[in-house]
Amino acid sequence: MNYDYENAYREKGFACICGIDEAGRGPLAGPVFAAAVILPDGLEDLGLADSKKLSEKKRDLLFDLIREKAVSYGVGSASEREIDEINILNATFLAMKRAVDALDRRPDLALVDGNRKPNTGVEEITVVKGDAKVISIAAASVLAKVSRDRYMLELDKQYPEYLFSQHKGYPTALHYEMIKKHGVSPVHRVSFLKTLDKH
Repeated sequence: MNYDYENAYREKGFACICGIDEAGRGPLAGPVFAAAVILPDGLEDLGLADSKKLSEKKRDLLFDLIREKAVSYGVGSASEREIDEINILNATFLAMKRAVDALDRRPDLALVDGNRKPNTGVEEITVVKGDAKVISIAAASVLAKVSRDRYMLELDKQYPEYLFSQHKGYPTALHYEMIKKHGVSPVHRVSFLKTLDKH
C-alpha cells in the first residue's frame, strides 16, 4: 500500500490530509468507533492492510507503530444509546467527527472510507474500499478496530456473562444465545435487537 491517493491530493494543493475509518457498525452491543490519522509523508511500508484482513497480533503491533509514527491521530466513538437515538449511520458520522476533533492538527482534507460524507467540518473525499487502497485510511481502520476491541474486552469484565471477549458484540450465534439466556444488557443496542425472536 502506498501514498498514491495522498500524493495526488497534495499535488492539488492540500497540505494536511487525514484518513478516516470506522469499526463496529454491525455489532449488537457496544459503541461504534472511528479514527482519523495524519501520516508523515513517505513513511516506510508498515505492512498496512484493511484491518479485517490482519491477524489480531498484527493489528496490535500496527496500533503501536501508527500511534508512534503518525503526525497526529484521533479516536472517537458514539455510544449504544446514541446509536439507538440517531441510528447507526448518523452515530458513525458522529464518531468520525469526534475522531477529527481529537486531532491536534486540523487537516485541510479528509479521505473517508465508504461512499458517504460524514460532515466532519473539513473538506471530504470518499473512497469506496478505501481501507484497502489508501494508506492513511488503512491506518485509521487499525486504530478504530483495535480501540473498539479493547473497549469490548473492558465490557467483558463488567458483563462476563455475555462473553464479549469471544464475539466483541457481533451478531454471532453465541451472542444471541447469551442475550436469550441473560436478557438485554445496558450496553446492547436496543434498535438492533428488534428481530431477536427470529434468532
